[in-house]
Amino acid sequence: MRELIELQKLLLPDLLDVMEQRYSVLNSVDLFQPVGRRTLAENTGLTERGVRSEIDFLQKQGLVQITSRGMFISKEGKLLLERMAGFISELKGLHVLESQLKDKLNVGNILILPGNSDQYDWVKQEMGKACVSYLKEILKNQSTIAVTGGTTMAAVAQVMHPLRKDPDYIFVPARGGIGEKVENQANTIVAEMAGKSKGEYRLLYVPDPLSESAYNSIINEPSVSDILAQIKGANIVLHGIGDAMTMADRRKTTEAVSAVLIKNKAISEAFGYYFDAEGNVVHKVRTAGIQLDDLQTVENVITIAGGKSKGKAIASYFKQGKSNLLITDEAAAKEILDI
Repeated sequence: MRELIELQKLLLPDLLDVMEQRYSVLNSVDLFQPVGRRTLAENTGLTERGVRSEIDFLQKQGLVQITSRGMFISKEGKLLLERMAGFISELKGLHVLESQLKDKLNVGNILILPGNSDQYDWVKQEMGKACVSYLKEILKNQSTIAVTGGTTMAAVAQVMHPLRKDPDYIFVPARGGIGEKVENQANTIVAEMAGKSKGEYRLLYVPDPLSESAYNSIINEPSVSDILAQIKGANIVLHGIGDAMTMADRRKTTEAVSAVLIKNKAISEAFGYYFDAEGNVVHKVRTAGIQLDDLQTVENVITIAGGKSKGKAIASYFKQGKSNLLITDEAAAKEILDI
């Protein structure tokens, strides 16, 4: 297939550009349906006039349906997307990127999706869909799935669907809330994931970060200690990676701690740990929930993080962070390889 693609690039480059563009429009209809032209334009980078032209073509081919509520993808369109996914990856050279990135990072497996999630929300949702597909493959009887907060995990929740015919899995927050928007809180995300997948969930009503006295008091509460034991016994962990200073701001970090992070050149954050470019821990926030060392005994750790802006943070975390699978996007992958 790679040789055929290279020949097509030489002889019919315009054809491949049109194919990518129509694939992007059709994929966006699938993700945001029912959807209007303005939303499609925002998520594909096309003008509304350009979107109208492509939708007219896709409708004539029977791939989309236009109603008074908006546009929907047809069964034929859905099937076409599934059949073209591998070809689009080859077209963009994503398998080559995956191999190169695997050599650079300490990760068991890597899956790269096309695009830049900094620019387009649909890329983040595509990463979410890839995560859900992988979950279906690895899920075992009576699995416990621990999930962190953040916009990427919220995107996974948006595309979640039933994982098994007989749900016997439970979602739990990997740590307490950090005072951000409620829709990005781990508690909110696990509740949505459980609702859409028909699974169970439990919540952790503990703030993050905690003072030492508050931490020692809270973790000894029976209701808290029970859920913490369940969280630490999770066999699957889904988590993102944050930019260090962005996460410090979201945590309402004191000026003194921010100065420490800046002085020590903190790059990334995960599970309350801040890392420099070499993967050294430069600061640790006291949190209730999963700690970095706990990941060593977790059967499946899935990391989802993308966008060019996250490239350095991802590279920083994986200097020592454990993961069985990294799901990222094309922009982040290229940024990491340029470091």
